[in-house]
Parts: sequence; C-alpha cells; structure tokens
Amino acid sequence: MTVRITPLTDPDTGLSSRRLAWLASDADQVPIGSAFLRLFTRTGQEHLAELELQVHPSERRGATGSRLLEAAVAAAREDGRRCVITQAEAGSPGDGFLSARGFRRVLTLVFSRLPSAEADVTALSAIIEEPHRGYRLISWEGTVPDDLAETYVESRHAMDDMPMGATDFGTVVWNLERVRAAAAAVELRGDLLHTVAALDKSDGSIAGFTELVVRGDGKGDGQHYGTGVLPRHRGHGLGRWMKAASIRHALERHPDLGGLLTDTAENNPHMMRINDALGYKSTHTTFQYQLDL
Repeated sequence: MTVRITPLTDPDTGLSSRRLAWLASDADQVPIGSAFLRLFTRTGQEHLAELELQVHPSERRGATGSRLLEAAVAAAREDGRRCVITQAEAGSPGDGFLSARGFRRVLTLVFSRLPSAEADVTALSAIIEEPHRGYRLISWEGTVPDDLAETYVESRHAMDDMPMGATDFGTVVWNLERVRAAAAAVELRGDLLHTVAALDKSDGSIAGFTELVVRGDGKGDGQHYGTGVLPRHRGHGLGRWMKAASIRHALERHPDLGGLLTDTAENNPHMMRINDALGYKSTHTTFQYQLDL
C-alpha cells in the first residue's frame, strides 16, 4: 500500500515548547495515522522531545507507524535533541512497537480512578479534620493569588525529586511566569483549576500543594495534576491531608462529576499508599519509553 507522509504546520506553540506534526494518508488521501513531536524549549529541558504517534487499527503492521516514527526521530536529531520519550499502555500494540524499535522502558506509571459514587466523604472529612500542628489548609481557584505567588513558586521545588525512573527528563525550572501561564492554559480550554496548599503557620510559607482540574461543565472525570510536599515538611501526613481536602471540595462543588483520575510512578510507594487510602483503584499501567539519539 502506498503511504504518504505529509509534514503539517502545528499552531500549538507555548512558552515552554513547540510541536511538529505529520499526517500519514493512503493512495486515496484518506488519513490513516499521525505523529506529533513536542520539542521542549524551557531551560533544563532543551535536550528533550516527546512523541505521540497513532495509526488506525486497520492500517497497523503496514509500515505506516515506522515511517511516521522515522520522520519524527529524524526531526528530533536535526533539532539537536538528545532523546525522545513517549508512552504506551502495557500490552498494547504500541508497547510491542516501541520495544522492537530501540526504545527502552524507563518508567512505569499506574493509573487509578476514584468513582464519585464510591467516595467515602465521611472518611475524607475525618482525614481533613485531623490536627496537623503548625499547619493549616488554604485553597484557591485558577491562578495563585498575588499575596501567595512568591511562596507558591518556591513550593514547586517539592516536585524536584519526583520519581522519574531512568527518564532523561532534565530539570523543570518553575518561576512566576510559568505558574501563571500553566493556570491560564487550563482556563483557556474552559477547565477549572483548584489548588489546595498546606501553610506553615510559623512563617506563612507554603509547605506543599495539590492541584485538581475539572471540566468547565463539572461533568466527566476530574484529573489530579501535581502533588508535592517540600522535603523539610515531609513526614507529617500533609500529602494525604491536602489531597483529601481537594477530593471533598470537588465532590461538593461538582455533584455531576463522574470520578477523579490520577497517575503515579510505580517507584513512588508513598503516593501509591495515599491513593489507596483515599479509595483509588488501579485501572491500567502505562510504560514510558525513551529512545536515546
């Protein structure tokens, strides 16, 4: 079968990355696959590219995926990238495809879901009401308030030692511009961002945070984003405390919410235990793959 690979212009350009795209089509110009390559431009990640590749099920094993991959990898090399990362669900066609083409598994992610109907609000409330001496919870919608902005940016360092397996992920540098841009991106697509933070009463600084994004109509499934506690504040149960407050808020504010989704690195047992304690059940496992160029 004749397959044509066409480079596309992708308008998805942000403060921290830009994207390249390719469309695969058959002899009748019917689309049968696509590839997107995100080239990170932020400081500390200029070496990294992230691939998203899809081929229509009926067109697999016909070299379409290989040709899309060749185009994306060639572009990454031309741009001076050191590695390409991508994900595939365990046991999926993509899992076997990547393994056979030089990619290596560098991280295992466990995806979990808490159906709203199965959430134990009484148990969540008990967790929230547990005393945490020296700390109190605060929260906000959308962009961080100006009076908390500086300490919130500092609290993002809680993610610096997030388990990433053997992924050559680089260093993510957070500043106020990036924090505000991330919140603005959520708002632009019509979603709602809610953040819960633990405040250190001794100096008013943020010790940790957790983020949750819900669709603008309050339906479907919400998605947990980052959750982190600064190293000097760990060991006080702040992660579970904040996440329980975030869940209860979402359930109360959005009664039509179907559930909440989260994903956790398999080598992060602490967060896995928190998710288990809050009622999350594993749905599937995904492998992160990396190709060194």
